[in-house]
Amino acid sequence: MPYHVQFPGFGWEFDINPIAFSIGDYKVYWYGIIIACGLLLAVLYAWKSAPRYKVDGSKLVNCVFAGMITGIIGARLYFCFFKWDYYGQNPIEILYINNGGLAIYGGIIGAIISTVIYCKVKKLNIAKVFDVCAPGLFIGQAIGRFGNFVNVEVYGGETNSLFGMSINGAAPVHPLFLYESIWNVIGLVILLLIRDKKKNDGQVFCFYIFWYSFGRLFLEGMRNPNYILYVIPNVLGISQLVAILFMIAAVSAFVVLQVKAKKESEM
Repeated sequence: MPYHVQFPGFGWEFDINPIAFSIGDYKVYWYGIIIACGLLLAVLYAWKSAPRYKVDGSKLVNCVFAGMITGIIGARLYFCFFKWDYYGQNPIEILYINNGGLAIYGGIIGAIISTVIYCKVKKLNIAKVFDVCAPGLFIGQAIGRFGNFVNVEVYGGETNSLFGMSINGAAPVHPLFLYESIWNVIGLVILLLIRDKKKNDGQVFCFYIFWYSFGRLFLEGMRNPNYILYVIPNVLGISQLVAILFMIAAVSAFVVLQVKAKKESEM
């Protein structure tokens, strides 16, 4: 269904139809198109960056495409797992990803697994490949979040802030999709400024994981409580718990790589 979206603080308003066009009875949604554009730009950036960091560009592209496929599968399965009361009764709808419903942490896990396997088989430096891909991940996610905008989803509670977004004339709410997109752009800029200062391969990817998870930790807390799956009722959501675990893993891995680099320099 079409939506009327307003940003009163800026005087903007949009009439949004999630359906881009139809081919016969099959509907093509803007959500899928935007996600695909974000993924394509992420791949192109990684491919262009590969020679600079002495990574085989053709192998990297194959690795990234494999990661995209497993990432989408992981993102969908993660999303459906936590809504199994519905999808367990309608399993065929698990395949309807064009309607939305992808969880980024499931995507990250799926992509990491396939990347590790691919690098092992093709004898690529796993840590270096992750570092080359990290900026592209920020790019893809910053763009991809606007797929949530055209689906009119991923928003928080009511707000009087300048960025408040009104949906079909309702009270303005926090546009979390926009906040996360901006957070990813800031992370990308910082990463590009500091990536050549790393002491060891893998630390750039650790920064990506930490930065993204740190943002999600707070943004998830701003969601409408009716859309949060809680571990601790009204205190800690599942996505926040996962964000904390990812942050701990990223910091731990960063420190281990830092110590390893120091020891190698002293030898």
